[in-house]
Amino acid sequence: MPLSAEHPQRVCGLDPETGREIVVVIEQGRVKSVKFEAHGVREWLCAGFVDLQVNGFAGHDLNGLTLDIATVGALCAAMLRVGVTTFLPTLVTAPEARILAALRVIRAAREADPQVAHMIPGVHIEGPHIAPEDGPRGAHPATEVRPPSMAEFDRWQEASGGLVKLVTLSPHWLESPAYIRHVVQAGAHVSLGHTSANAAQIAAAVEAGARLSTHLGNGSHALLDRRHNHLWPQLADDRLTAMFIADGHHLTPDQLKVMLRAKGLERSLVVSDVVALGGMPAGKYVTPIGGKVELRADGLLTLDDGTGKYLAGAALPQLAAIPVLVNQVGLTLAEAVALLTVTPGRIVGGRGGLVGQSADIVAFRWDGSAVRPVITQVWVRGRSVN
Repeated sequence: MPLSAEHPQRVCGLDPETGREIVVVIEQGRVKSVKFEAHGVREWLCAGFVDLQVNGFAGHDLNGLTLDIATVGALCAAMLRVGVTTFLPTLVTAPEARILAALRVIRAAREADPQVAHMIPGVHIEGPHIAPEDGPRGAHPATEVRPPSMAEFDRWQEASGGLVKLVTLSPHWLESPAYIRHVVQAGAHVSLGHTSANAAQIAAAVEAGARLSTHLGNGSHALLDRRHNHLWPQLADDRLTAMFIADGHHLTPDQLKVMLRAKGLERSLVVSDVVALGGMPAGKYVTPIGGKVELRADGLLTLDDGTGKYLAGAALPQLAAIPVLVNQVGLTLAEAVALLTVTPGRIVGGRGGLVGQSADIVAFRWDGSAVRPVITQVWVRGRSVN
């Protein structure tokens, strides 16, 4: 039902923590309180999902050769349908001119639509300062990989109006520590990813202010030295919060379980890293990044090279992680939901929770065995958007 921002409203559902029925009281677009009351509802209720890594979805591509305001707006609408009320549009390695153009479009889209501005608190730039070699580079174009440049970061911020809030880089570059300090001083977060850096380089990056690991366990060589690799120092450093793709394809259940135990749930979060083919019909496609790819009905996206071995991105929305985390990894529903809400919400500030925060809320059905939860209703700042 539509909600009015002028008078207190009540939204009912099941609390993932206790399984009891709750009523969320909304006033002036914010959550005033949460109370236990019985109303016979059978849908789970939680804060809207917060996704820090979204490249596109449902055919809307942030990293295509062109980007316009309509695409950004359509992407926001598509994300709401899968329960994401806050996300960081993610721009990958590309010529600087293309990154700047995309940043200007995202800035203009926010200025044109208050709901877009609310949903997009910032931008994540993944690259271009990553490892150049095959494996760690992933699907990023080798020709556009380049060392960190404080001047380029400043141009990003000028073009976007200060929207760049998260930068992923490999700390193997000599320029990395100074660059990280510069980015952090500008109020943005730095995440380590797409790297083959050694332990000393990772430690130097953390000392400089890096505080996240991008899709840890992916963007890596297929074969690693069992003792000296980039995973152990990132798992061991409690100053780093790890982002994981928990779609059932990027990490095995055992990998994910062990990594979550190493980091602790309070230093872990889930991203989708979804690309424009997410939510599209199964089939073969040609993409600007990755070239010929094949999308399976179960959401596995691989290079169309006849082997099906090499991932070409993620194609499942964030909510697909809930059954994986609960049924394959062994988390409770509340723990799984927190990895999609509370922990990523801390990175963007003031999102992912309920009382005292913006009334961004999701209701969903899931019986514990279905492959995917079903989003039934979404509220943004206390207004139903379904």
